[in-house]
Amino acid sequence: MPEIKAKRVSESQTEQIQIIMSGDINGNGRLFGGRLVEWIDIVAAVVARRHSGHEVTTVSIENLYFKAPAYVNETIVLIGRATYVRRTSVEVRVDTYAENLRGERSMINRAYVVMVALDENQKPAPVPALLLENDEQRAEWAAGEKRREFTKRRQLENF
Repeated sequence: MPEIKAKRVSESQTEQIQIIMSGDINGNGRLFGGRLVEWIDIVAAVVARRHSGHEVTTVSIENLYFKAPAYVNETIVLIGRATYVRRTSVEVRVDTYAENLRGERSMINRAYVVMVALDENQKPAPVPALLLENDEQRAEWAAGEKRREFTKRRQLENF
């Protein structure tokens, strides 16, 4: 099997923009959490597809933290980047911001999503290594290792 060339975080980074419409809000007039999860899942999939060169599927959302609400007509900016990879999986951090008309952004959510690359037979496929180029990326990698260990322990306890 040929060696897979490692990729930089910047090679798969993805940004998506949404405007919150009336169909995106819940009964309290805020962005519906499920809609935001949908957008996060799409951004994570694009990052993982770009990194792996394969179709991908969501394995888990390791962390999803709602920091603040967002409202109708606000611009939502989602930025995704690969933070940690294993043999066939890519962990993606997606930061979500609400942006006002002056262009000021405030973070409303951070999520970590694990995606698995799939080959043409829908089996897990190897992914490229992640080239870490700075201290922030190395810190994200270390945190990704800890999240993975925590998830493994939690799965053993629950299954």
